[in-house]
Formats: sequence, structure tokens, C-alpha cells
Amino acid sequence: MSLSFAERAGVHSAERRAACERVRGQIASGAIERVRLSWCDVHGTMRSKTLMPAAALKALNAGLGMVSTLMLKDSSDRTAFKVFEPGTGTTPSGFGYANNVVLLPDPASFQMLPWSSGTGWLRCETFFADGQPIAFDTRRVLQQALARLAQLSPQGLSLTCGLEVEFHIYRIDPAAADPQLDPAAAAWPGPAPTPALRLVHPGYRLLSEQWGDLAEAPLRIVQETAQALGLPLTSLEIELGPSQVEAVFEATDALTAADQMALFRNATTQALRRAGYHATFMCRPPFPNIMSSGWHLHQSLVRLGDGGNAFMRDAPAEGCGPLDARRELSDIGSHYLAGLLAHARGMSVFCTPTTNGYGRFQPNALAPQSAVWGRDNRGAMLRVIGGPGDPATRIENRIGEPAANPYLYMAAQIHAGLDGITRQLQPPPATDAPYASSADERLPTSLGEALQALRDDGALVAGFGADFVDYLSQIKRLEVDRQAQAQDAQEWQAREYFGRI
Repeated sequence: MSLSFAERAGVHSAERRAACERVRGQIASGAIERVRLSWCDVHGTMRSKTLMPAAALKALNAGLGMVSTLMLKDSSDRTAFKVFEPGTGTTPSGFGYANNVVLLPDPASFQMLPWSSGTGWLRCETFFADGQPIAFDTRRVLQQALARLAQLSPQGLSLTCGLEVEFHIYRIDPAAADPQLDPAAAAWPGPAPTPALRLVHPGYRLLSEQWGDLAEAPLRIVQETAQALGLPLTSLEIELGPSQVEAVFEATDALTAADQMALFRNATTQALRRAGYHATFMCRPPFPNIMSSGWHLHQSLVRLGDGGNAFMRDAPAEGCGPLDARRELSDIGSHYLAGLLAHARGMSVFCTPTTNGYGRFQPNALAPQSAVWGRDNRGAMLRVIGGPGDPATRIENRIGEPAANPYLYMAAQIHAGLDGITRQLQPPPATDAPYASSADERLPTSLGEALQALRDDGALVAGFGADFVDYLSQIKRLEVDRQAQAQDAQEWQAREYFGRI
């Protein structure tokens, strides 16, 4: 008897077999009319194929073919490598001629989509046709980083993350023509839906209950969708900018948190669109007087042996002053903090991966401008929260934008923090003036500068692997080049990001 693809790939454990049986039982109930097999690309965008129930059942073990160029797309959906020109030396091995790779569903991820009646959903990972895992799959990139972390000490460590995500919601005016859906305006990429949009609240009244009530209808959709998917949403808040809101989630292990972020963005945009709203996770929407959106990543290390917070210390270190990191953080937490600072410039491309996001790094804007840390300081890139005896002691990294691929964002934290731990780096004193830092501490001001900073960062290149850094750099470099060639940079960003992220 021949082996199934899942068996040849070496992933068909007893646990997976049991999960497959549960999915078969749910599909056999007759309530499921179709199943989306979904995969997160390098940009954090969910791609999917929709299968009928019988085909979905077959794909659980046999997998499903997907054109390999989906793993080679830039942000405009153009293929970033010359797959039909052998011998150029640029196309990664295994991706020539737009061949097939295999999507293999994770049966444990099965969900019913609350906004699409009768539709099931499965998260997939990618493999080559011979069953070998594809290293460029960003979920696998995070898994490999977590494996490094688990081997750090005899007890092992893991990363816990809490998500704090800002984004914008606009109402689609039913009386206005939507250029996105006008066949005469179709382009690559197409126009943004800006003429057809209205605000859901006027902004500039942070946490206003009045504006919250005004925006209750779309926020209720966000809430009900997240809760129906089992996402640990704790709050929905009115942010400062017009039509800007924030969603906050309970902390969980990093891989689960990344899965939740990818699913939340995907679900929110689709559920709101069906109800007549446009949600965007673009950092700076193409309107005057907007506020930039950030994705603040709360993080701590957890000991695998006893589940304790490895950042927490019982009392301040002996002899440390009020600006010393060891006053709040354990020694390992201080080293991790120093690693994040040392590699802040190199990690920027993973945390802020669009040309649009670098406009957020402005002084006095509740966004970072320099690689500095502070005690409960929202102007600093790294905000240390908690202290001795507090089991919730953590570091908040404020460098991210909501469009970031969550797997790469979190993997970057691990590789940077690990370097700080292994080299026992010590952070500088905490800052009380986060916008008065020296020029050599400044974060990149453009995606191109961030890409060069990554290539110059030996520890991050080693952590992610030179092949992955080359792969990502080729894809993102085309994004930089196309904006540089655009006659209207704002219109380019609107088409590239606003209608698509």
C-alpha cells in the first residue's frame, strides 16, 4: 500500500490522524458546503483555494497542488524571479517554470467561517512535491526560531506574545461608485476605493465613548467575528485618528499568536466588507490628517520546565540605578532587551515591511524614532512594563506596523533577543527623552534603508539564513524600485496597499 503525501512528508502522526477524523465527521454532517484551504504568504496575505467537501477530505492526506510562483510574488502580485529563464542564478532552487508545490492542511486548524454560511477553513503549510518542507514558508521560519529558543538552556525557553493592533475602518458609501469594481478602471494593481468611503468616527477624541457608540456597528462585527473564531479578544478601542480603532488580545505562545493575527486580519477585512465597510491594515491610509497605525508586540520569555516568566526578577539587582534594566528585568531579560536594541535597524524590514510604514517614525507621535528603551515610555521603541515580583513583566516593541507578516515579526524578535542572550549584551540606561537620541540610534527612514540594514546584520542573516534573506530582499527590492519609479508616490501607495491590505 502506497504512502499518502502526509506520510511521505513525515507529519502524519497519531494526533494528526485523530484530527483528520474529527474534520471528516464535521464534513460528513452535511452542514459544510465548501472548504477554503488557506496559506499565509511572505507579505502576511492569506491565499486560498476553495474545495468541495469530497475534495477537501482527499486533500487532508494527499495535499493540494499550488503554483509555486505564489511564493515568489512582490506586493503587487508580480513574480519577483525569472522562473522561465534557467541559468540566471536568481530563482530559488525548486521554483523553476511555475511548477507546483503542495499545500497540506493542518486538520487541527479547522474552523467554520462565521461570515460565510456553510464554509469551512483550514490553514496549510507548503511542501515540495517530494515531501520536503519549503524553508521559505514563513510559519516554518517562526517554528525554526522557536526551536532555537527551546534549546537555549537545559530547561528551554519559549516566547509569549500579546497583540495590540491598530487599524482603520471606513464605511462604503452605497451611493458612490467603487473604482475597485469598475471594469473600465481595472489595472495592476487596481485603484483604491477611496472615493466611495466615509468615516465611522471623526477622530481626535482618544477613547471617546461617544465615538465608540458611533462606530458600534462595525466594531460589533469585528467582535462577533473574532469571538466566533475563538480568538482571545479582550478589548476594542477608539484610537486617536479618524476612523482608527485598536484591537487587543490576551497573550499566548508565539506560534498561536501569529496564527491568530493572520486569521484576525483575514477575517476582519472579509466580514466587514460583506457588511458594507472597508477595513485596512495599511499603516498610513491615503487621506489628509490621518494617524499612523502601529502593531505593538508585547513579549516575554517563558521557561518550558515550569511555565514561569523568565523576564521577572524577585528584587532589583544589587547596586543598580533607577535607569538600569536590571531593576525591572531579570538578567536574561536584560540581555534579550539589549539584543532587540542591537538589531533594531536590521529587524525593521520584518516589523515594518512596506514603503508606507516608514512615515510613522516621527518625533512626538507615540511612535518610535530611535532604538532606545524606557520604563513605561510610549515614545521609546521598547517599553518595559512590570517589575520585580510582577508575573506580567514584559517588553513591548512599538516598531511594528499592522501589515507585518506575523511569523516574520516574531521570528525577528527571537533571533535578535537570542543574540543578546548568547553574547550577554547589556542595554544602555533607560531614556527619558526618546526623541532626543543620537543619529546612530535612529531607525531606518525607508524600506530601502531597512533592507540594507538587514543585509549588514550578520546575526540576523545567520538566524534567518542567507538564502531566506536573499529571497526576501529580492521581493522587497522590487517594491522599493517601483515606488521610486512612480510618478505619484501617494497614488502608488494607495493602489499597492490601501485596497489590498
